[in-house]
Amino acid sequence: MRLPRSPAGWTMAVFGVLAIVLGIVGLVSPDTLLRMLGFEVLGDRAAGDYTKTFMAASSMASLNMGVYYLVAVATEWRPFYLFTVIFRLVTFTVFTILVLTEAAPARFFGVAAWEGLGAVATGVALWFERNRRTSVPSNT
Repeated sequence: MRLPRSPAGWTMAVFGVLAIVLGIVGLVSPDTLLRMLGFEVLGDRAAGDYTKTFMAASSMASLNMGVYYLVAVATEWRPFYLFTVIFRLVTFTVFTILVLTEAAPARFFGVAAWEGLGAVATGVALWFERNRRTSVPSNT
């Protein structure tokens, strides 16, 4: 695996690695991840409670997404970088609404903030990189 070649690539790589790590945590110890997100961990679950199934599915999706991010970094797939900025801002909005409407605990706003700050960091890095390229005089 090659190191990122740009500031935007570094923002993507950090998110990718953390998504993989948290995906693994959720698969190995869903209760740990539930606690991290601010959800109550129950000793016994009622019949028909699929929290652990949902945690496994979400954790696997997180692991996969982390791999996608690292592949994008390794190939310097810049259109994907921009795509993530847009959809991470959508995710920030949806997760914030969940907290504001009390459908999720206040601590869950940390997930929203992570998505929003990550999107802004990647977006700003992309903007600076583009402006730096256009402001550098050509040698021709």
